[in-house]
Order: sequence, then C-alpha cells, then structure tokens
Amino acid sequence: MTRPTKAWKAIALAGVAALALAACGSSDDTSSDTSESALPKGDGTLTIGTLLPQTGSLAFLGPPEFAGVDLAAKEINEAGGVLDKDVVVIDGDSGDTSTNIASQTVDRLLSEDADVIVGAASSAVTLTVLDKVVGAGVVQFSPANTSIKLSTYPDEGLYFRTAPPDTFQGAVLGNLVAEDGNATAAVLALQDAYGEGLAKTFGDAFTEAGGTVNETIIYDPKAADYAADVAKIAATNPDAIALIGFDESAKIVAELIKQGVGPQTKKLYLVDGNLSNSLFKDLPAGTMNGVKGTTPGAAAPEEFRASLLEVDPSLTDFSYAAESYDAVNLIALAAQAAGSDNGEAVAAKLVEVSEGGEKCSNFADCKKLLDEGEDIDYEGISGPCDLAENGDPKKATMGIYQYGADNKFSSTAIKYVTGDVPAAS
Repeated sequence: MTRPTKAWKAIALAGVAALALAACGSSDDTSSDTSESALPKGDGTLTIGTLLPQTGSLAFLGPPEFAGVDLAAKEINEAGGVLDKDVVVIDGDSGDTSTNIASQTVDRLLSEDADVIVGAASSAVTLTVLDKVVGAGVVQFSPANTSIKLSTYPDEGLYFRTAPPDTFQGAVLGNLVAEDGNATAAVLALQDAYGEGLAKTFGDAFTEAGGTVNETIIYDPKAADYAADVAKIAATNPDAIALIGFDESAKIVAELIKQGVGPQTKKLYLVDGNLSNSLFKDLPAGTMNGVKGTTPGAAAPEEFRASLLEVDPSLTDFSYAAESYDAVNLIALAAQAAGSDNGEAVAAKLVEVSEGGEKCSNFADCKKLLDEGEDIDYEGISGPCDLAENGDPKKATMGIYQYGADNKFSSTAIKYVTGDVPAAS
C-alpha cells in the first residue's frame, strides 16, 4: 500500500541485513517496512508551505484554496495538533509560468524547513518546480493539478494530489457534450500540459461517444488577441465549443461573441480552469446563460462552506477549497501515523491513511483512532480520497455546473458524476 522513498527504504534495507545475520531463517520481507522505527525523523513540528496562486492567471482560485488550508490547520491545532505540536503554515505565491515566482517561493519554503508543500494549482507550474521539491526530500501535494503527465512523473514517491487527473474530467466532459445532443465540437485549449492533455482526453471521449471533433486549436494564453484562433473555430461551424483555459477565457468568450459563435449561438462548455463567478461578470447580462462546465469535487456541505466563510468572509467561489482542506488533513494524519513530520516519512504513510481502515471524516476522530492503534481510512469533503501508489486519487467525483442569466453558476451542481479514475495511458 505504501510507496518506499529512497531515504527510508535504505534504512529498512539496512535493517533487513542486520536481521539476516541474526536469524537467517527469517522469511519476512521488511524492505517495505513503514513502522515508526523505520522512518526518518523530523524536527517535531509539521511545517506546511503553500504554493498557491496569489497572482497570475489562476489567481481567482487562490482564495478558496488558501481558505481550505487555513481551515484544516485551524481544526487540526484545535484538536491537539500533530505529534502534540501545532501545525505551522507558511504561505507562498505560485504565480504562473510567465514568471519565476514559483521557483523563488519554493526556495524560500525549503529554507524555512517546510516538510510538505501544498500546491501548485497549475499543473504547468508544478512541473517547473517538482524536481526541486522532491530532490529536497519534501512532499508536494496539490489540491488542483489535473495534468496526466503527473501520473507517471518520476517524483521519488513524493508527489500526491486530491484532484483527479484529466483522464477523468476529459471523459466526463466528452460524454456531457455528446449527451447534450451535439454531433460536432471544436476545442480551444491553452498551450500547456493541462490544456493539451485535457483537449486530448475530451476529444477521445467525445469521439468514442459518437461525436466528431471538427477542430482543435492550441492557443498561446499570452497572445495579444484571439481573433485568428476563433476564426478557425468559426469556419468549422461546430455544434459545440469546449474552451479549456484560465483567466484569458474572458477575452476568448468576448471574441467568440464578436465572431457570431458565442454562447447564444453555439453551446459552450468550460472546465475547472475557467469555471468562475468572477471571470465573466463584465459581459452583458444573460450572455453566459445555459453555459455548462465541469470541475472536480463532491457537493460541499453548507456547514463546510460556512466554516470557510469564517476563515475568509470575502469568498465568492469555493473551487478546490475541499481538495485543499483534504490534502492538509491527509498530510497531518500521515505525519501522526508515521510519528514524524519528515517529508519522506509523511509520504510513506499517505496512501495508508487514505484507504483500507476504519472510516473517519475529520482530523480529531481519525487521530483518536490512530492513537488507539487502529488503521484509518480518511473520507474527505471532496470525495473518498483513496490514493493510488502513484499519488493519484483512485476514485473521484466531477460536478457539472450551469450558468444562469446573471452570468454566474450555481454553487450546487446540476449533476455529480462519481467513478473510478481511468489510468493514464
């Protein structure tokens, strides 16, 4: 169930050698031992750094993600903390790939002895810093990365995420567009690991469902305008348009309208990167009415949303708040189970605390079970949170949302789709 990392695996192997000298007849395989005695120790304080968007193209996702982290840390510390000490959270900005902010933030967090880094929101940003993070023996745990590339990335067993890879979102979106009666579709996707990967999985799913993808345009998110890209889409006269992007999506929608293929004439579908109640607020009332979009996560209980608003009363979106909250709880429980805040020790226990034991849904209850010597299965706000050996969720829930006449989508999905996460090919 666990993924041995180099440091503690070496310790475990040394233990095997010693046992072999003392008792050659033993047939036990202890090379994957994750008992507390076999795991590296930390400094006794679980320190979590955040690498989340305060600036850049996903800045609108930052507030709910920070709120989710802060709410989890608050509840953990109220329940006695981890290893009898308060969890420490150090905030940091991820920016986006147009800057070097993420790398600078990681350097600072590592210098301040972060054991785990929560983030980034952008898959492309994560891919720019992941080698540095795991090379330092630190866990990187994203609440929002969905790129398929990260499912097979050589991460030394130190990368995890609560958001499912886009093998799942692409399948849900492709089936949705087909079920809505669209025979043809065109795709506009930003040029990065997230956009290109989701464009492919959407296209595969839509085609398998009987549809035809007329055109796929991979665009530069920093382009001065999108007139030429939209013109290519318009020329194919699709029934539907899937727009896979970040905050530049507002400009693209405006250009779609200008060229006569906006959401009032073509069915428009968005994804988690641009499903927002802030991006389209300046469009004329009713422009987005009927537009649908997908984003990972189960229905968040009202009590949870109320608690988030106590942390940040200015929240208008709750995207990835639950995934951020669950990531911090899993990290804290793994550290408690390991008896260590060391990043590699935490990694060694993350899969174990996410599945297979006594079910529990908050830190206090789960910690009590651990203290009693029980194995636990943390069930999160965002879903079951069962982690696979590669750090991906095994199961996931995807919400399908719809915009109203006020150019905002309801906080309650029109449909939730739950299923196994398809493996990356």
